[in-house]
Parts: sequence; structure tokens; C-alpha cells
Amino acid sequence: MANNCNLVSVLCVFLVLTLFHNPITVAGQNTPVVALFTFGDSNFDAGNKQTLTRALVAQGFWPYGKSRDDPNGKFSDGLITPDFVAKFMKIPLVIPPALQPNVNVSRGASFAVADATLLGAPVESLTLNQQVRKFNQMKAANWNDDFVKKSVFMIYIGANDYLNFTKNNPNADASAQQAFVTSVTNKLKNDISLLYSSGASKFVIQTLAPLGCLPIVRQDYNTGMDQCYEKLNDLAKQHNEKIGPMLNEMARTTPGFQFTVFDFYNAILTRTQRNANFRFFVTNASCCGVGTHDAYGCGLPNVHSRLCEYQRSYLFFDGRHNTEKAQEMFGHLLFGADTNVVQPMNVRELVVYPVDEPMREFWVPPTTSATVQASDSSSSSSRGYEYY
Repeated sequence: MANNCNLVSVLCVFLVLTLFHNPITVAGQNTPVVALFTFGDSNFDAGNKQTLTRALVAQGFWPYGKSRDDPNGKFSDGLITPDFVAKFMKIPLVIPPALQPNVNVSRGASFAVADATLLGAPVESLTLNQQVRKFNQMKAANWNDDFVKKSVFMIYIGANDYLNFTKNNPNADASAQQAFVTSVTNKLKNDISLLYSSGASKFVIQTLAPLGCLPIVRQDYNTGMDQCYEKLNDLAKQHNEKIGPMLNEMARTTPGFQFTVFDFYNAILTRTQRNANFRFFVTNASCCGVGTHDAYGCGLPNVHSRLCEYQRSYLFFDGRHNTEKAQEMFGHLLFGADTNVVQPMNVRELVVYPVDEPMREFWVPPTTSATVQASDSSSSSSRGYEYY
């Protein structure tokens, strides 16, 4: 009997020592000390637009930042998705705008700028290629190669390319649309390759939102309250379908290249179609703005914008950008969700994945049953992901 008790005691001690020696990494615990760098358009802009332009930027003034009483150039009523991802990564600093002088970029920076595109020359903004070149200019003085290789690079861009294309080519046929999508995605691949050649190895690529369901698009194209503008949704879907295979190829042919893809398209649609599941009261109009969908002019001094009473009941704060409540949800999905949402791994797993080790899993095309279809915002359809 005594021998049995001693055996149990030894096993217990061994188990405890094993747990302490190999702790489980959950919810950001034991996250390596790395940086978060973001690139793209206004969705990830941390204040670069108001630094880059001479004009007064509405996002630098109330009611932007309303939930934090801090209008700091971010396109939301408070924090944006990268802020939450950084928090979950145990980064103690707010990710600053890289173009703003005298900011602490030791744990990362935002190079994203409102109105950014992949193609062309955006006015008072930067293309993704120009953002990457800005990163290269700052790299030597701020981050060494080993630190860059271990850090995370988030990208969301392309929406402005398709919004501009649709506006300028309202009668474009399927062939012209396909050719444009190919041009945009090829440029995205080239710019990601440039970032990789600059030392980056861990990439988080966010698919495009259902652009035809943005309140400003519904308003501009007079879709009514219950319909999206399907031409733009189709372009976004064509774009998104190319992202996973493109990154799979890069991971298989480029040493040390690691990635994950966040299904932002369906994350927005699920909240549009099943808003009650996520406690959103309004998903087809903005909290701040004017017009049929309250989608234009939020924060502009010469526009008498309407402001909703409770922004947390809205999916969109202005005509294109989500409320802080939604942004926090997206941050949680990116950092800790399963492969229905972000694949082949979430950001938490990407951060701790050994540098230079080949990926064991790759992006897999979603099945028909796992893809949410655009429909009326009031729909209670049960198709697709249930609760993400």
C-alpha cells in the first residue's frame, strides 16, 4: 500500500514538473516578444492619413474615437482590429502610425493609409508598394533582421481598387472584371514578395469584405435597405478566391514563408444576416453620417451628420468602417478562432510557429456549406458558419 502511495506521489510530481516545463500557450500567454506591423487602407490606418495630408481629416475629430474619448485618426468610434490583436499578443504599446514623427515603433507600426490602393497613384495616400518601401527605409534604424523575421505582418487592401474600378467602369463585362481582378491580385503577390525580401516571414492576409454590403455602397447605388450591390460583392469574391491558392504556392516555393488567411468576407456577412446572434440592432446603415443609409460625411465640419444613440448596437460606425465592438470581435477571431474563420492557423499559432520551419498545413477552399451567401440583411438563413 505504501509503495502504491509513493508511486502516485512520484507520478504527481512528474506531472506538475512536466506542465511547468511545457506550459500550454492560450489566450496570449507565453507569447514571444515580437512586433505587429500593419499595411493597407483605412481599415488598418492608425492615424497616417492625418499626417500625410494637409487637409483636416475627419477621423481626427469627434465623433471618431467617441467610445474612448480619443479621436486619433482611426476610422472607428474607438480601437481598430490591429489594436486588439496587439493586445492579445501582449504588446504593451499602442501600434503607432509610422508616418507620425517621434513615435515609439519598438513593437511595431502601422503603415496603412486611408485611400490606399494596389494599383495606380492614390491622392494623398500610399500604394501598398510605397508602404513596404517606407518600412524598408525605417527598418535599419529600428528593427534587426531576427526581430523582423519573428514578427507578424497584417495586410488588408484592395477595396479601393474595386470601388474605383466599378465607379469608373459601370458597364464592365465579366471578361474585363476578371482581367482587373488578375491585375490586382498579381500586384498583391508582388508586394507581399517585396515585403518577404525585406525580411518578413509571418503574414496575416485579410480577405475583402462584401463590398456591395457596405452602407456607403448601398447608399450610392440605391439598393434599398435589404439588398447589397452584387456587382461589387462578385468582384470581392473573385479576389478572395485567388488569395488562398496564391499564398499556398508562395509557402511551398519560398523558404520560411508562413501565412494565414482571415475570412473577413463571411465574418461581415454572418453579422449582417444573423445580427441578433451578435447583438447588433442595425447592420445595413451607419451609426454616423447622412443619407438614406446614414453613410456619408461622418465628422466632416460642413456636414450635419446624424449620430446614433448607442454605437455598440451598430455593425458599421461610418459608411465603410466597423464599430469598436465589431473590431474587437474580429480581433478575437484572428487571434484565437478555428479554421472555419482563419486558416490554416490563427494568429496565436502563427506567432509561436518556429521561424524558418515549413508549414505543415495549407489553406483549403471552403465547402459550399461553409460559405455564407449574400442575401437580405434581415435573413435568418442557417447556411454557413453558425456563430463566428
